[in-house]
Amino acid sequence: MTPSVLMTKRATTLEDVHKTLSPKPLLNQKELRAFYRDEVNEVRGGDAIARPVLGLQRAYGANFYKAFLMGHSGVGKSTELTRLALRVGEQYQVIRFSATNDLDPASFKPFDVLLLMIAEVAERTAQPEKEGGAGKKPSDRRLEEIWNWFATDKETLTEAEHVAIELAAGAGVSPDSWWAKALGLFASIRGDAKYAADRKKEVVQYRLVRLSRLIELTNSVLDECNQLLKTVANKEWLFIGEDFDKTDISVDLVEALFVTYANVFKDLRTHLMFTIPIDLVYSQHAARLPLTCHCIPDTPVYSRDHHPDDRGRKAVQAVVEARVSPALFEDNQMTRLIVASGGNLRDLFFMVSHAADTALLRGASRIGADDASRAIREMRTDYARRLGQGRFDRDKVGYDEKADRLTKIYKGDPNAGIPDPILHTLLRARAVQEFNDQRWFGLHPLVVDILKSQGKLKADAPGGTDEN
Repeated sequence: MTPSVLMTKRATTLEDVHKTLSPKPLLNQKELRAFYRDEVNEVRGGDAIARPVLGLQRAYGANFYKAFLMGHSGVGKSTELTRLALRVGEQYQVIRFSATNDLDPASFKPFDVLLLMIAEVAERTAQPEKEGGAGKKPSDRRLEEIWNWFATDKETLTEAEHVAIELAAGAGVSPDSWWAKALGLFASIRGDAKYAADRKKEVVQYRLVRLSRLIELTNSVLDECNQLLKTVANKEWLFIGEDFDKTDISVDLVEALFVTYANVFKDLRTHLMFTIPIDLVYSQHAARLPLTCHCIPDTPVYSRDHHPDDRGRKAVQAVVEARVSPALFEDNQMTRLIVASGGNLRDLFFMVSHAADTALLRGASRIGADDASRAIREMRTDYARRLGQGRFDRDKVGYDEKADRLTKIYKGDPNAGIPDPILHTLLRARAVQEFNDQRWFGLHPLVVDILKSQGKLKADAPGGTDEN
């Protein structure tokens, strides 16, 4: 994961707002102390990572805990995974990697994920104990097996040998040692995974054919590295794979990894949690997903009957005020932005930053009504665009059908929440929000605005951004 560069004191000037409202997740204890607020979990229906933490605590030394994590973009999945890593830190050493940073989002294959896991766990195990490793390298036998998996891929092995010579001196080993060769191979693996689009088709096909053998090899490496870590630190390895839910990840690649090649996850002998697209969980492939899915729900700013949800708003307000001084907002403007965000922190951070920059550019020292309105209008336009066709929508759903379902959900029709392609696409677009442990549905305030502007809801219907 990329290190965070957040300023961990709340902004007291408009110039500093962008330093504290970064959409990047909170990645360490210092940032969590500064900015995390438990009030959000309380209104969502409970601690989002409590069950995974319990599952990991029970699995330690017994079996392997594996699960998926889903939630709309901006609800804080990566931050919750940081909390999880810290909560289980006495039993687990965590390896986090990102689909967008460590893989080619447009071209990665299931074997890239496995090879990256091998490289990460082998190198991390070799690190000194004080740096989170075991201070011991995997055996030469295991490293030779990794090397031999590429036996017919002469180009990769030749490149690895060249890199090994360069790395050997820094690692304090002979260039001919298996560890030096492995380091060269790991560097090649990472480069290959990051720029997978440049690979030859025959290489991809050959590796996919040998995927079953790679799973066996990965398990052998995991078994050995886990034992080394447990002997030295009494901990086990836990993999956290993130950003597999990002929109720049190819739909076909996501389906290949989590559905077509589901055995990659079922057969691995390690603890793991991966984020997956909410699109996929609400698609026709949901029944084929190999692991339990944990959901981080949305934060309500309105109740089911369209009255202001004061607890939800105050929870979100606590998050904002931890990062930005309330003195930077004119009266009622923070509340307006909170309501317009529908409780989604990423959207809220964008709108507050946008409004702050608008105010700054006009020479003001506080966010005023016009600054907030401009940010809200821009976000509303974005939500209108989302009402088009979704990525995983195999069934074409026209806007008239969507608008009809939105109206029924708004009016509390009990049949409107029955899952079908229309509801699924509206959930994926965040037009419909899903709340707490009761799993009730409501419309995003910006979508209420859109329906009102189209005459599909009455002009004075509550639940939009004009209700503060």
